[in-house]
Amino acid sequence: MSQSLLYPTLAGVAAGLAVVLGFLLLYRRGQQRGATGVLATAQREAAKLRSDTAREAERLRAETVREAEAAKAEVVLAAKMESLKLREDLDRELQRKRDEWERVERRAEERSRGQDRQVEEMNARERSLDKREEALGQKELALRAREGEADKLAQEQRARLERVAGLTTEDARREILQRVEDEARGQAAALARDIREQAKKGADREARRIIAIATQRLAAETTAESTVAAVPLPNDEMKGRIIGREGRNIRAFETATGVDVIIDDTPDTVIVSCFDPVRREVARRALEALIQDGRIHPGRIEEIVVKVQKELEAQLVELGEQAAYDTGIHGLHPELVRLVGRMRYRTSYGQNIYDHSKEVAWLAGMMAAELHLDVNLAKRGGLLHDVGKVLTHDNEGTHVELGVEVARRYGESAAVINCIQAHHDDVPHESAESVLVQAADAISGSRPGARREAFETYVKRLTRLEEIANGFPGVEKCNVIQAGREVRVVVTPDRIDDGAATQLSETIARRIEHELQYPGQIKVVVIRETRAVDYAR
Repeated sequence: MSQSLLYPTLAGVAAGLAVVLGFLLLYRRGQQRGATGVLATAQREAAKLRSDTAREAERLRAETVREAEAAKAEVVLAAKMESLKLREDLDRELQRKRDEWERVERRAEERSRGQDRQVEEMNARERSLDKREEALGQKELALRAREGEADKLAQEQRARLERVAGLTTEDARREILQRVEDEARGQAAALARDIREQAKKGADREARRIIAIATQRLAAETTAESTVAAVPLPNDEMKGRIIGREGRNIRAFETATGVDVIIDDTPDTVIVSCFDPVRREVARRALEALIQDGRIHPGRIEEIVVKVQKELEAQLVELGEQAAYDTGIHGLHPELVRLVGRMRYRTSYGQNIYDHSKEVAWLAGMMAAELHLDVNLAKRGGLLHDVGKVLTHDNEGTHVELGVEVARRYGESAAVINCIQAHHDDVPHESAESVLVQAADAISGSRPGARREAFETYVKRLTRLEEIANGFPGVEKCNVIQAGREVRVVVTPDRIDDGAATQLSETIARRIEHELQYPGQIKVVVIRETRAVDYAR
């Protein structure tokens, strides 16, 4: 049913309802007023009601029509808006498709242009190859022409030499003598080189024999000391007596000896720490004497320390005299004898200087005896070569400078002073005995187990060795082996020839001597290798 038919029906229903309501109202009013004049009043009321109802119905119909028109207009407007929205969506979709097709077309055009460029490049390469082939053909023709000219010139030269070959007897003799002289000089140079090589090999062999004999005749002990000494206690109660009331005993002991006393949880043990080995030994002996005596107080501590110092000084003199007696050296100044005894409480890289000096004296003396040199001078220089190390704790300067100063002060000869001063190549060697002292020092310090060094120092030295070797041009790689005793340097054969390899090994060795400090000696090996490789297929 359409809206136009629905609206009049609703209006009639409303009119009927209005009539019924009117009659009900008239009936009620008639009952109230009475029966008189009911009909007339009812007619008037009915007429009036019909009129009002008709007007109301007309108004309702008009409003209904207006609402229907408004709803119709809203529906039409909504439809138009929906249609417009769909059209806009369609336009956007069409625009997106159009843009996408344009991008595809642009890509296709760019790809086409790239292919065109590749085709042009290939054509250009073909033209270039054609030109090169043509140029090579021309060069080949020119080379063939030059070969023909060279053959012609060679034939002409040969003919000319044949004409000139008619030399006089004197000219031919001089030419032959010149050739023989040149050949003889070459043979003489080769013979001299062979003689030098044989002499060097013989000298090296003799030196090894002498060193082997000297080292085989000597059996030295390997000892190592540290900066602390442990003193055993009879019981842990002794720790309290050593500390004393409010620590007065331990303060008095440390002040008198110049050491640090470490008392910790270690059972029945007290640690004495000091970098000066002599003071550490005095403190150790004094503490042992105090423990054995049992009377521990500041006065007794000072008394025992003074007594132990006197005893140790006497023992140092005895040790120096014993070293001079063992090595067969006479006429040493008493102060030098005391300094030699002090070596007993001095170490270098963990090696005891007292035993090391006696070992150097024995080795130098035995090698001097094999070479028929001054044995006494070699032994004297060997025993005193490190005497300056016992003075480095209290004086400024290197042990070589201090040793030379002490030896000169107490009347040692110039030859002995040179042995002390040149054993680290600070000055040139003035005698063969000085060289033997240096060799004996290297043997004693470099033999396995003789010396030790801190791990950090060891790693730094190895790293520095690699840096020095890798710092030279032409070095391909470098390896430090045998605990830093040997440096193997592999060079590039194209940049370093045989002569340059020899010079490089010497340069690296000299730079290591100037920049590093190390016990013994370091061997520098430069390896140059050329390989030719091909494959059979």
